[in-house]
Amino acid sequence: MSIEADPVTAQDASGPVSPWIAVCQLQDLVPERGAAALVRGEQVALFRLVDDTVRAVQHQDPFTGAHVLARGIVGTRGTTPTVASPLHKQVFDLRTGGCLDPADGPTLRTWDVRVEEGVVLVSAAPESGGPS
Repeated sequence: MSIEADPVTAQDASGPVSPWIAVCQLQDLVPERGAAALVRGEQVALFRLVDDTVRAVQHQDPFTGAHVLARGIVGTRGTTPTVASPLHKQVFDLRTGGCLDPADGPTLRTWDVRVEEGVVLVSAAPESGGPS
């Protein structure tokens, strides 16, 4: 599934651009599956977990350069939610973007996500991780 973010961030007469972008409805995301979204021109992979929290990381696999992480395998390592790249199966922490396998691998950029009244909102800028 691919989703284009709602352009709710346009500047208006009342002030600056909103730091949050409405991306989709929570019900549009299938638990433990990924979806790709375009957030301010960047491809972001969204993952709805079984507890209905939503995580967002860069869609681009840093090992291959392919935009495929939304197609990755969602799982856990202990209590850490993870996604494994569908190409070479490197595993990333969905909370921090850190590479768990191999442990010294590149870090994914992450975005803050919140859900308000069933709408998934993604921070307009990455929170952490790899190169911009």
